[in-house]
Order: sequence, then structure tokens, then C-alpha cells
Amino acid sequence: MKPIHNHTITKIAAAIEFIEDNLHKKLVLNDIAIHANFSPFHFHRLFLAITKETVNEFITRKRIEKSAAFLMYKKQLTITEISERVGYTSLSSFSRGFKKFYGISPLDFRNQSPEKYSKICKTESKNGEIEVTFEKYVCNINNTLNWLQMNATTTVKEISTFELAYLHHQGKKNDIGLTYNQLIKWATPKGLMNEATQMITIYHDSPKISTLNDIRMSACLVLNEPLKDKGEINTKTFTPGKCVVSRFEIKPTEFQQAWEANAVWMSENGFQKADKTPFAIHYNNAALHPEGKFIVDLCFPVE
Repeated sequence: MKPIHNHTITKIAAAIEFIEDNLHKKLVLNDIAIHANFSPFHFHRLFLAITKETVNEFITRKRIEKSAAFLMYKKQLTITEISERVGYTSLSSFSRGFKKFYGISPLDFRNQSPEKYSKICKTESKNGEIEVTFEKYVCNINNTLNWLQMNATTTVKEISTFELAYLHHQGKKNDIGLTYNQLIKWATPKGLMNEATQMITIYHDSPKISTLNDIRMSACLVLNEPLKDKGEINTKTFTPGKCVVSRFEIKPTEFQQAWEANAVWMSENGFQKADKTPFAIHYNNAALHPEGKFIVDLCFPVE
């Protein structure tokens, strides 16, 4: 296992510092990603893999924890002032968020003994300020890379051009199977389905950035020759170029972890995501696998 590259921790530290310095403002994932010198698509996966929280979950936790420190150590501030200092636009939404996190209202939290809650925050506080340590993030990186090493073979290679027949899918990721069924129904009478037929899923959006109803993917079938009669199917030339490729044999529930692990590996090895969409090359029908697993290459185009 290669040692942890300082630049990965430095970039995540920069993102966390940016978040903590701007808790009183509206925080947008794109702005945080740019500050950390990542694309938004790549950044959310890397951030989740390392911190074990989504960006929004992390922001919410830091806001509530910082407000708890203010409640304990800044008695001169009103609860309304505190809610504004940690980025809430209404007292009611702050109170709901605080109670969901700690189980009691901000006022009850303030009125109870400081000793009772002196260690309730997940990071240490001093004089009302939250201190950040990165040891756990280094551990998360190591665990993620170890999992990848145990479950995949990762290489960097040029992937040649594909000629694709495809259908767009918009909506929940798990529903793309319905789109593939439609694609297969079209392809079968044309003699395009056999043991050598290759399927590719192209991911145009990320579920951590786009809403479930807005996520766009393409269900694709690799063509060996041009089509004369396309019918309702679209075709295109797809040229991935240089990619980080991880070969997995995994369950459907492990795809998210696999993509996150790929993102960490890329960062640790100094690769920047190219301005092209990630994709997956499928090598089997998981329904026919004895353990219901997918044999798949997860591919990140890189510069």
C-alpha cells in the first residue's frame, strides 16, 4: 500500500476549513469543490469516502455542533443570534435541526449543566470554537484503499472508441433496469443480443448533486457495425480515452462504495478527473450469477 499523499488530506482540509469559515453563509457544493480544486462530481465521492458523511450532512453537523459550543460558552448571545451565526435563516428551522441532532431544544440545552454536555460534540471545542483533527480521515482513506485492493484490480489505460446504441434514462438509478429491458427488447429481433454483447452505463449526473428525479444516465449497447434502421433508438460515438478502471465482482449495494473507492484511489495517485462522464462496462447478467453479483469495470476518464 502506498503511503497517504499529503495533497489528498490537504485538499479535504481546505474544503473543511472553507466550510467552517463560512457556516454563516449559504454553502453550495460547487463552490466548496472549486475551493478544494476538484470537480463537483468527483469531490462529493471523495468527501464521502474520507469523512463518511455527505457534504450536506457534514455542513449540518458542523452548524449544530458550533451552535452547541456557542450555547455553552457564549452566554451573551441570544439563540436567534446563534442560529444566524451558523447559517440558519429561521429560528424554527434551527430549533428543529438542533432537537433532531441532540434530542432537546437549544434553550433546554443552554439551561442544563455545561458539564453534562461538555463532550457531546463530535469534535473538541475550546472557547466556543471547533477544532478539527484529521487522523480519522487518514484512517478512512486507508480503510477505503484496503477495501479497493481486496475487491478490485485497478489500472490506468486507454479505452478505445465505442459505437453505441442507447436510450436515455432519467430518474432513480435502480430503475434503469426498465430502460435496459426496453433496449434489449429493441435489440433482440435485430440479432444484436448474444453472449458477446457488451452493455455500458454512462452516468451523466451524480445522486449526491442532482435530485433523484433529475439524475440522467444512458443505457447503452455496443455496436459492432453501423445500424441501418435505428427506429426509436439513438446512436453515438463514445470516446473515453485515458481512464482509471477498476474491475469488480460486487453486489448492487456495493456500487456506491466502489465509486467512492475509485475516487480516493484517483486522488491518492495524483489523477485529475477529465471533463468526461464516468461509465460502467458490464460483463454479465447479475441475475444469472450464483451470488447475484455484477462483473463490471467502473471507469473514470482522467486527464
